[in-house]
Amino acid sequence: MNRVHLKTYGCQMNERDSEAVAAMLRARGYRIVADEGNCDILLLNTCSVRDAAEQKAIGKAGYLQHRKKKQPDFVLGILGCMAQNRGAALLEQLPDLDLIIGTQKFHQVPDYLDNLRAAREAGVPIGSTIVDIAEEAGSQNTIKDHLAPEIAADGTPERQVSAFVSIQQGCNMDCAFCIVPKTRGDERSRPMDEIVAECRALAERGVREITLLGQIVTSYGRRDYVHTGGVTPFVQLLDRVHAIDGIERIRFTSPHPRGFKDDLVEAYARLAKLCGYVHLPMQSGSDRILKAMNRPYTRERYRQIVDALRASQPKMYFSTDVIVGFPGETGEDFQQTRDLFEACNYDMAYIFKYSIRTGTPAAELGEQVPDAVKEERNQILLQILQQNSLRRTAGLIGTVEEVLVEGPDKSGRHFTGRTRGNRVCVFDADPRLVGELVPLRIERASVSTLYGQLVLAGVEGEGVS
Repeated sequence: MNRVHLKTYGCQMNERDSEAVAAMLRARGYRIVADEGNCDILLLNTCSVRDAAEQKAIGKAGYLQHRKKKQPDFVLGILGCMAQNRGAALLEQLPDLDLIIGTQKFHQVPDYLDNLRAAREAGVPIGSTIVDIAEEAGSQNTIKDHLAPEIAADGTPERQVSAFVSIQQGCNMDCAFCIVPKTRGDERSRPMDEIVAECRALAERGVREITLLGQIVTSYGRRDYVHTGGVTPFVQLLDRVHAIDGIERIRFTSPHPRGFKDDLVEAYARLAKLCGYVHLPMQSGSDRILKAMNRPYTRERYRQIVDALRASQPKMYFSTDVIVGFPGETGEDFQQTRDLFEACNYDMAYIFKYSIRTGTPAAELGEQVPDAVKEERNQILLQILQQNSLRRTAGLIGTVEEVLVEGPDKSGRHFTGRTRGNRVCVFDADPRLVGELVPLRIERASVSTLYGQLVLAGVEGEGVS
């Protein structure tokens, strides 16, 4: 009973948490399997940002409970944000769960599974579901393990080109619509030396691109380190990761607009490895709605940040988060959001229709916006985004972009990689180029994908058709 399948819902931080859990389990002797039908233990790492995300995980777990009737030793667990948010209350809908493990207890999963295995092998009744959603000091320091490279058919290790590195967890922002402070706790940062050591070890394994992760990543270390010469701890960390040999690209997510002080803006002009791509959540373009959301900036300040970043890095790419239909949002409020959305000319956006999250201040507000109005506003922004994305990708046709070769695409017939602006590219290449930065001439483009041909002498591929 040692085959484990992890299914992850939600954000990149959830992906990183799942990877760390998998690495800890593998080190304990468990096998991580890709096929959920071939596992003894199935763990769902869940998201609570929207009710739909929770319902999707609950539906999946409900379906899997039927498997336990045919396979009594099958272990089913729920990890992460939904476990933290709902705790033992989940048992009202899912009485056959074996584990409910919160966001500060991922590192305890191997011990709990060991206990379950030992009890079942000894024929001892398990008793009640294991529920652990308690806070734990220092839990932010436990997400540091990475999976060892997979072994290819020819016996060589697969090349890991990019990696997520968790630097900070929790959030103190208390946005009116957000459940994250409840599910992830207060801000907690990892020691800078440990983060740098993790990045250096990844570079020694061949990783070329690092993405620094945090709930509010730009708040990193603000209570733990001195702001030296006007340089925030987060930018100090960027400087140190930038100095690591082998690391060629640095990204980070998710920031908050208030974190973009002069030092971070200037870093985009100063640090060659810092990719010209920013995820900058707007949420609303109306000052009145931003205040109701408890977002501590104005539309004017937000636009100033965008303009400053484009001045620092003229080729900057932007993505954002926007919520339409927040309680009390009028037609005029939405028009202001639309105007700012168009002015910022985003390359990518995550546009959400507001949904009530029990336990948040916004859930108690009146003036709920009708679903039909939310849908209309959602579609308007999506159409603008599609036009922006097409215009930006079309403008790249005929240019040469630096691409980090990640490996074969889903079809297995071509290779894939990303530009510095985080655009996915598809092209033909030699497998020995995986992990290399190569020049790619863009020949055609869709809304989100670029297709091209390598321009390296001796290794040029045919254009992808």
